Amino acid sequence: MANKIFNGLESKAYTDKAFWNKEANTIFSNSWVFVGFAHELKNVGDAIPITVADKPLLLLKNTKNKIAAFHNVCSHRCLILVDKPKNVKKIISCPYHAWAYGLDGKLLASPHFGGTNNHKPKGFSQNSHGLKSVKIKVWHDWIFININNNALEFEKYAAPLIKHLKDINLEKIKPVATLDFGKINTNWKFLIENFIEPYHVQFVHKKTTNQPLKDHYTIVDGICYGSGVNVEKEDNKNSNALSVTSRYLSLFPNFIIGSYFPNQIGVYLNIPISPGITIQKRIIYTTDGTTMGEKEVDMVKNIWWSVHKEDHEMCERLQEGRSSPASDEGGLLSPVWEKGVQKFQKLIIEATMKSKKITKRKKNV
Repeated sequence: MANKIFNGLESKAYTDKAFWNKEANTIFSNSWVFVGFAHELKNVGDAIPITVADKPLLLLKNTKNKIAAFHNVCSHRCLILVDKPKNVKKIISCPYHAWAYGLDGKLLASPHFGGTNNHKPKGFSQNSHGLKSVKIKVWHDWIFININNNALEFEKYAAPLIKHLKDINLEKIKPVATLDFGKINTNWKFLIENFIEPYHVQFVHKKTTNQPLKDHYTIVDGICYGSGVNVEKEDNKNSNALSVTSRYLSLFPNFIIGSYFPNQIGVYLNIPISPGITIQKRIIYTTDGTTMGEKEVDMVKNIWWSVHKEDHEMCERLQEGRSSPASDEGGLLSPVWEKGVQKFQKLIIEATMKSKKITKRKKNV
C-alpha cells in the first residue's frame, strides 16, 4: 500500500442510512466499542443510559462495586427503563407496570402479571426474564462493550494499542478536566480520520499549535493507527498554542487517546447517533497521579477547546461536501500522511463486507 494513492470511502459510507444500519449491525455489534468512563459511575446504583448505533444500553454500578452493562429495556413490554443518568438505589423499576430488577439484572417483581395478586402465573419464571446482559470490559478508566459477545478477549483485541502505550503508567492516571462538546454535525468516521492524520495540522491549527508537518510521522499497527510528532524545542507553558511532542492513537472502531505534555493524556468518547451526528466528549488525565491547579486546568482546557473547534468545523464541512456528486468517488488519500486513514477505511470495508459498491477501492496514479 506504500506510495499508492487511493480513493477514500464513497460518500454513501458517510451519508446513507442503509450503510449506517450495516455499521450498527456489524462494526458496533461485533467489536469492542468504547462507551464511557468508569469514574462517572462512582457509587453503587449509579446508572447511565447510552445509545450505541441505535441500541439502548445501560451502564450500572452493581452491589459488588463493579460496572455491568445491560440492554436498557424491560423484559415485559420492552420499555426504556432508565432515561437519564441517576442513582437507582437498589432497584431498577419500570415506570410502566412496576416490574423491578436488582442491580445484578435479575427480575425481582412482576406485580399482578397473572391477574390480581397473582404475580407469578403458571409457566412463568422470573429467573428467565431478567435484563439481558452485554459483554463488558473496564480497562483502566475506560468502558468497552461487545454487544454480540463475539469479539476476541479484550487484551488480545487491544494488544497493538497496549503495546504503543507501554511507556505510560496507566495505573496512575487521574481525571482532571472534562470537555463536553455535545452533538457535532458530522459522521463519526470523519472525527476518527481527522484525528489520526497529521496532514491538516499546520494548516487548520496554525494558530493553536506549533508542530511542523516535517516533524510528524504516522503509525499503523493492526487495528491501531494514528500519528505522532517530535518537537525539537518544546514549550509546555505556552497558553496559546500546543508546542510539545505528542502521539495520537486510535483503536478500531472508536477509541481515541492522545499523549502530550510531560504527564498528560486525553481520551475521546465518540458516540455515533446517526449518519450525520456524533456526540463527543474528552477527558484529560494526568499520568503521574497528580492533580492540576485551577489555572493550569483552564489553560489546558482552553487550548484543546480551540483545537477541537477547528477540527469540528472541518469535519462538518466534510459532511456537507458529501452531498456533492463530485464526492461520489471519495476524494484522494495521501500515500504518506493518510496511511492511518487508509487502514481505518479498509477495516470499515472488511467489517461491513457485503456492499460491492462500498468495498471497491480505486487506485489513482
